Amino acid sequence: MLSKRMEEALNAQVNAEFWSAYLYLSMSMHFENESYKGIANWFKVQFQEEQDHATIFMNYINSMGGKVTLRPIDAVETSWNSILHAYEETLRHEKVVTGLINDLYSIAIEDKDYATQSMLKWFIDEQIEEEETARDYIDALKKIGDNGYGLYMLDKELAARTYTTPAPLANNNE
Repeated sequence: MLSKRMEEALNAQVNAEFWSAYLYLSMSMHFENESYKGIANWFKVQFQEEQDHATIFMNYINSMGGKVTLRPIDAVETSWNSILHAYEETLRHEKVVTGLINDLYSIAIEDKDYATQSMLKWFIDEQIEEEETARDYIDALKKIGDNGYGLYMLDKELAARTYTTPAPLANNNE
């Protein structure tokens, strides 16, 4: 059973995950409008991932006898002055999310909530990957600079990205 404090914190995380999804959808639509279909695709996959992250948290809250409380989603930015700027914002945002996940884990430790600690370990690993990926694209974009062919090749590479259901949801479907 979840403590009231943990239930509230997990519900706040649901909201944060939906906000993240909304941010990445906005980025996807921005780059779609700028004719960077591959980069738009990359952010669309991020959008799908964040929705699934919210679903994992909601499923967990329900499975632990808690109540999911959906809240309004705050507005997000709608334009970025460059692809590099968008990936820098992505890294900044993912660092915030890492902090939120770490805060949840701290509450779980304080509450001696071993089940929630176990569930959160997947998210801790996921955040390491999210930050690393954003840093990798920032590094690539800095190397590419204003090289149109380099941007074209990166856009083509990112167009091939497909969505994979995260393990915690895939395991629930077995």
